[in-house]
Amino acid sequence: MKLTTTLLLVLLVSVNHLFAQTDTTKTPSFFAGQITATNNGVSLIPSFSLGKPAVLFDLSIGKGRLSFDPMFRFAMNGKPWAFVLWWRYKAIQQKNFKMSVGAHPAFVFRSEEANVNGVNTTYLKAQRFFAWEATPTLSIHKNISLGFNYLGSAGLSKDVTQSTTFLSFKTIFSHLSLDKNWNATVIPQFFYLNMDGVDGTYLSGTLIISKNKSPFTLTSIFSKKLRSALAGDDLLWSVGLNYNFNHLFRRVN
Repeated sequence: MKLTTTLLLVLLVSVNHLFAQTDTTKTPSFFAGQITATNNGVSLIPSFSLGKPAVLFDLSIGKGRLSFDPMFRFAMNGKPWAFVLWWRYKAIQQKNFKMSVGAHPAFVFRSEEANVNGVNTTYLKAQRFFAWEATPTLSIHKNISLGFNYLGSAGLSKDVTQSTTFLSFKTIFSHLSLDKNWNATVIPQFFYLNMDGVDGTYLSGTLIISKNKSPFTLTSIFSKKLRSALAGDDLLWSVGLNYNFNHLFRRVN
C-alpha cells in the first residue's frame, strides 16, 4: 500500500510539472490513454502474461516531444501486477521517419508466503527494475510502417533477472478499411529475447478493430515460441476491450 501511494504521488507530481510549465510557444499539453479489460494480461514483452483476466491502464501525459507514460496493470480482483513509469522523448519527428527514446523504473508484484508469530500470511513483494528503449519507425506507405524496438533492462535487486535484452522487428498495417465504418490494424512481429544469457525467438501479432468516431476498440494478441529455452507458455493469446481518450490543453493567460 505504501509503495502504491508513493507511485501515485509521483504520477500526480509529474502531471503537475508537465502542465504547469510556462507556455511560450503555445504548444498544447495532452492527456491521452487507453483502459483495457482483457481475459489475459499480456506483459510489455509479449512472451509473458499474468495468466488471468486483468485491467490495464496505459496513460500518456506531456507537452511537445516529452511525455510521461505510466502503465498500471491489475488483476480483476484489484491486486496490482505491475507498474511501469515511462518517460519518453520524441528524438526524431520527420515526415516518414520517427524515433523515440525512453527509460523507466518498473515494479512487478508477486505474492509471498510468510509465517509471522505462528500465523501464515500472504503479502505482496515488489521486484524492481530499470529499463531503457529506442523505437525507430519508418513509414513506407500511408498505411504501412516498419518498426524496430530495442529494450534493455537491469534488475535492481538480487532476486530478479539481472539483464534483459529485447529486440523486435514489426510491420504495421494501419487503417485498413473493412467497410465504411470499420477499420483494422494488423501488426505482425518477430522478436528475440535474452534474459541472463538464456534466449529465445518468437513470433507475435496484434489485431485491432475500430469503428469510426467510437472510443472503443477490440484488440487481440498472440505470441508463439519459435525456439526458446526461456520459461513461459509455448503459445499465449488474449482478447481485450479498450476505451481510448485523448485531450489537448492550452494555457490561458
